[in-house]
Amino acid sequence: MTPPRERPSAREHYSYTAYADPVMARTFDERRFGGPIGELVASTQARVLSNFIGRIQERTILDVGTGTGRAALLLARGGAQVTAVDASEQMLAVARRRAAEQSLRVRFVRSDAHALDFTSRSFDVAVSLRLLMHTPQWRQCLAELCRVADRLVIVDYPSATSVALVQAMTRRLVDAVGLRTEPYRVFTDRTIARTLDRLGFRVRSVHRQFVLPMRLHKAIGSRRFTDLSEDVLDRVGLLRLFGSPVTIAAERCVSS
Repeated sequence: MTPPRERPSAREHYSYTAYADPVMARTFDERRFGGPIGELVASTQARVLSNFIGRIQERTILDVGTGTGRAALLLARGGAQVTAVDASEQMLAVARRRAAEQSLRVRFVRSDAHALDFTSRSFDVAVSLRLLMHTPQWRQCLAELCRVADRLVIVDYPSATSVALVQAMTRRLVDAVGLRTEPYRVFTDRTIARTLDRLGFRVRSVHRQFVLPMRLHKAIGSRRFTDLSEDVLDRVGLLRLFGSPVTIAAERCVSS
């Protein structure tokens, strides 16, 4: 995301500065998706996107906050006409290189998630992953996603009823004393649903990933442990209550 035009001071927000770091761009995928648990996160993300969208081929899809382009490339591989935007030219450079290496056609554009340079309802689907938790003005970004999407919006967020709440609070304390961190926000399902409802969208599908902290799963590094433990927690009903991150698909209401 580039800084919101009406708020130039947001240029110093970590969501802009951190991802403009060339080292961050080069290492992002390995840190996020490396190892057995990172691979599980990536494969689950791919499956959830495919299930939520349904037919991907020939759909027009906008990926906002694309980063290194993982979701955009997945959708292009499925035959979608993909436009992907991000504020970080460094992250986009990685995404463009990956697309070229895989011979995939994606239109990459440096743009502002708070003021997307596209006409209303110009894409079948708008996707945005790991954006709302970091962006300075999340409601404005969500409104823009709903504005440009004709039918479906897909977003994710860390749940305020999960252990992510503790980590988010800790990071805010660390940030308050002037240490470098990413003090992201968490959300309740009700807050997201009500905001979408005001924007003319209704939540259609929900996926929750982990009950235990992702950091714990990565520290253990065992796909078997993760599968078994999360399956048990799901069976006793804890995933529905405490699972995070949450990915949702919201569809435009007929009257909107």
